Amino acid sequence: MRSPSRILAAVSSGVRGIATLPSLLDDCRVVSHRHPVAELTGVLAWGRKPSAEKARRVGERHGLPTWYLEDGFIRSVRLGSVEPPLSIVLDDQGIYYDATGPSRVERLIAAVHSEAQLQRAASIRSLWCSVRLSKYNHARELPPPMAGPYVLAIDQTFGDASIRYGLADVHSFQRMLEAALDEHPQLPVILKVHPDVISGRKRGHFSALSPGQASRVTLLASDAHPPSLLEPAHAVYCVTSQMGFEGLLWGKPVRTFGMPFYAGWGLTGDELQAPERRRTGHHVKLEELVHAALIEYPRYLDPETLQRCEPERLLEWMGLQRRMRERFPAQVHAIGFSHWKRPIVRAFFSGSRVSFVPRAADAPAGATLAVWGRREAPTSPSSPAEGEATVSGAGRTPHVIRLEDGFIRSVGLGADLVRPLSWVMDGRGIYYDATAPSDLEHLLQNEGFDAALIERARVLRERIAASGVTKYNVGTGAWTRPPGAKRVVLVPGQVESDASITYGALGLRSNMALLGAARKAAPDAHLIYKPHPDVVAKLRKQGQGEDRAALECDEVVVDVPMHALLDAVDEVHVLTSLAGFEALLRGKAVVCHGAPFYAGWGLTHDMLSIPRRSRRLTLDELVAGVLILYPAYVSRTTRAFTTPERALDELLAWRAAGPGTLPPWRKVLRWLLSWRSR
Repeated sequence: MRSPSRILAAVSSGVRGIATLPSLLDDCRVVSHRHPVAELTGVLAWGRKPSAEKARRVGERHGLPTWYLEDGFIRSVRLGSVEPPLSIVLDDQGIYYDATGPSRVERLIAAVHSEAQLQRAASIRSLWCSVRLSKYNHARELPPPMAGPYVLAIDQTFGDASIRYGLADVHSFQRMLEAALDEHPQLPVILKVHPDVISGRKRGHFSALSPGQASRVTLLASDAHPPSLLEPAHAVYCVTSQMGFEGLLWGKPVRTFGMPFYAGWGLTGDELQAPERRRTGHHVKLEELVHAALIEYPRYLDPETLQRCEPERLLEWMGLQRRMRERFPAQVHAIGFSHWKRPIVRAFFSGSRVSFVPRAADAPAGATLAVWGRREAPTSPSSPAEGEATVSGAGRTPHVIRLEDGFIRSVGLGADLVRPLSWVMDGRGIYYDATAPSDLEHLLQNEGFDAALIERARVLRERIAASGVTKYNVGTGAWTRPPGAKRVVLVPGQVESDASITYGALGLRSNMALLGAARKAAPDAHLIYKPHPDVVAKLRKQGQGEDRAALECDEVVVDVPMHALLDAVDEVHVLTSLAGFEALLRGKAVVCHGAPFYAGWGLTHDMLSIPRRSRRLTLDELVAGVLILYPAYVSRTTRAFTTPERALDELLAWRAAGPGTLPPWRKVLRWLLSWRSR
């Protein structure tokens, strides 16, 4: 956090109430206009709103300069009415959309930039397009109403300040549309309506089209994400809309009928003459415009750390949101989820509307269904034909999406209703079902793992092992390896009614049978049995004969963190337990008596054959698929999608703080679950 260098008075309580403003203005102290004038260094105003004029008058009265705020050019995922900005501009000369006077961005655009700055701007532009961003990023990618080429014309909200201060008026929009038609007589025109008009909050400039216009103009009233319209467009026509700037980023010819900040530099075809101050002595390059508008002028906030950041960081985070929000159809029907799980389902399906219904029969025919695990849903088969894409790749979305906890989940048990950091969302099957393919198996069998991804997986794996992270991160006891033990074998117990036993333990199916097999395979080893945490907590029933486990092994270990045992043992025998994967992360030998997702790739000693898994993987290729590409992660702090690396940061902070006290309703539910498991 920077030390405040300015004390700025915000006349408007709305400005003072912007949640992200203190972090975005971390070098300023924002106070009320009633603050002692002698301590103030300026007055804050929001753009050209009426409150800004009041702020300007307050500044003049006290001899203080006015600093103007506005949203940045990449603002947020959702609209401004529901989400605070993640970037702003702070301008001591004017504001970017006011062409009647100078602004800081004009001076930045006109400056000569170094080759390094131009290269960075080119990279920013490439990143913007590759992750498909816009100012707001809530809308879905929708195909244009016609195949290209076409001319894209942009309407704006009626009365928007950027129109008047951009030297335009209501008539400018008719001139824009007529020019688009006249200058491209062979092409159709799509007229895009502003999102605020679609949401019903404001009105636009085209209540009706003339018969001649209507013959060639398609009015687009859907809330389509701008890149889906800009990318195939032949040209972009606008008055002062930011979509003209975004058209330049996409390399499109742009015609303007007002004077937005990006016009008048020789990069656009302008109906109006540029102000004298924009007639620079050198040719302005697109990269100079980009550097000024996206790198130098705005301030950016990292939504996960709430610290100021560089634009690349916010663009990458926003790109992750875009990618994850587009994975599933606009409407999903979730079958049979309890009330406490419903907010979690909505979070992991952000970008889609989720309707909760008790049975699949209550969903419309052909709907996309979300179900937990192996719960059956009577729809068309969820396994696609060979070569068809599913959730883990672009293309067709299956009818059934199966959800399960991810492999880095929480501090505390799922059965205790502890909110997860990760889920898997599988359109082919589910990872623990070895009787049929899953998205994870398809990914591991077919994915191309490049060097950067493998290196990322290596760093993640080593950090997980070094920090002692496992799925649930429970247990506080200590364990010491027996003195003189040459070989120590760990057998992790499972909940025998668990679906991973039903669908993945295709030979042995009980903990006691596994203990017997491990003893037979390692007769001279020190054999440890660790019962499942849910069984220890009495949230699930013991397995058959599990109360006699101490008679079948050398030691039963209960309240010891899994990572502490894995670090100390030599070998792990499993049915399908995730502990086998966690042992692989730590370089331990793993013997699989069932067919867990990590078996069959050449990294484990397998007692069963899995013919579908014919590829040999390195450990870091397995990690890349299992922990980076397959799961979805949702941040505890932002409730937005995040990366496994950030999820690990949050989990470590969570673990350091402790799991906290169960609220009364969870204590009651835990007692009920315990009573039912008897």
